[in-house]
Amino acid sequence: MATALASGPWDPNAQIGGAPAALLARAFERVPAPEGLLLARLTYDFIRPAPIGPVEIRADVVRSGRRVQLLDGAMLADGVEVVRARALRIRSADPGQIHHEETAAPPGPDAGSTGPLPGLHRPRFATDAVEVRFVAGAFGDGPATAWFRLTRPLVGGEEPTPLQRMVAASDFGAGLSGMLPREDYLFINTDMTLYVEHQPVGEWICLDSQTRIAAGGIGVAESVLYDERGRVGRATQALLVAPR
Repeated sequence: MATALASGPWDPNAQIGGAPAALLARAFERVPAPEGLLLARLTYDFIRPAPIGPVEIRADVVRSGRRVQLLDGAMLADGVEVVRARALRIRSADPGQIHHEETAAPPGPDAGSTGPLPGLHRPRFATDAVEVRFVAGAFGDGPATAWFRLTRPLVGGEEPTPLQRMVAASDFGAGLSGMLPREDYLFINTDMTLYVEHQPVGEWICLDSQTRIAAGGIGVAESVLYDERGRVGRATQALLVAPR
């Protein structure tokens, strides 16, 4: 049952993308996997607005092997698919054969500060279910870097896993680094692809995000993701950009 805390910036009756994405990540985590396989990629298509209210989650194995597993998932409302998702599990790399320099995280959340958020309806996900601390830039003012932490459980009575926290935060890339005034334009992400390079730990996830809008093309938001140890992944989003 999605509450008003899941609502997004465009419509108080529709969920923000990070809420169903995190819920589907929870479903994928619960699908049994061969030992040693890790969730490496999660892809989401936001087909229709996900409503506030009752929803159904499905997750199934499409292909399974000792080294690769492909999962299929969906969120439905009144029997109609509103979000389609796929996840890829692959065997983890042997650390003894890998030599590369770790990418340090930006200044931590303790060095950040809360910044103004767009003055939209309340309650909503960005202001009432998440804590945001900026270490560079500001919401909707071009490239920005900020730490995100869920302050409410994704599912009542459960502690969100680090991966669920990472997925919920990843959806903020387009809004964090937006280039257009919200009162004049829509820039809604229609999808999200998340690569998990390293399994995250802890409550905080940092996004270093930028948005590019090609004249006569499409908008794309890209975010590099960190936990407090260092880089953990990358997220991309395709944007529907249109005058209001």
